[in-house]
Amino acid sequence: MLGIFLTCLGVAFNNNTGLGNDPVGMIYDGLRVAFNIPILKLGYVSNFLNIGLILILLLIGRRYLNIGTLMYLLPYGLFVTFGSNLYVSIFPKQTWLTSSLGGLLGVSFYYIGISLFVAADIGVDPFNGLMLTLRDISGWSLRKSKVIFDVFLILLGLLLGGKLGLITAITAVTTGPVLQFLSGWFKQKLMMGVT
Repeated sequence: MLGIFLTCLGVAFNNNTGLGNDPVGMIYDGLRVAFNIPILKLGYVSNFLNIGLILILLLIGRRYLNIGTLMYLLPYGLFVTFGSNLYVSIFPKQTWLTSSLGGLLGVSFYYIGISLFVAADIGVDPFNGLMLTLRDISGWSLRKSKVIFDVFLILLGLLLGGKLGLITAITAVTTGPVLQFLSGWFKQKLMMGVT
């Protein structure tokens, strides 16, 4: 749950900086803009989309649905809404400095959160479940599937009106390597606590 909470804080902080979003955040933000929903209601948008993705996975990728998917879905919107409100209370004025600091915190929360969730090895979130299902259908490698899926999310989010920016570029290039390192490190530490 800590991993999910930190991931949501990261998504919310990144979205509020105005410096762009990670690929998944691009979709949430794009839908928010397309339906003229206030920025502080990003959590509601994420919940509706994640429920829709789970319904799709029930049809084409059921094997990727498990307890981790449910744990991810239930508090996600609430945590994103909390993160959006927290950002505004910490950074009431938007300046280049506050946006940069907010983005640094957001990207850090995002990486640590996802890495903890992956290290717990209890399942995948709806977006990664869909990406893995598409990988299974296409026969592509995981790396190729992830890159193509992320590019698709960025383009779709951009078409919907999502914010493309520095954070988008940073997360698109660094998420894979950072998650591989951090999730391996967290998994090792978590397993040390079990033995």
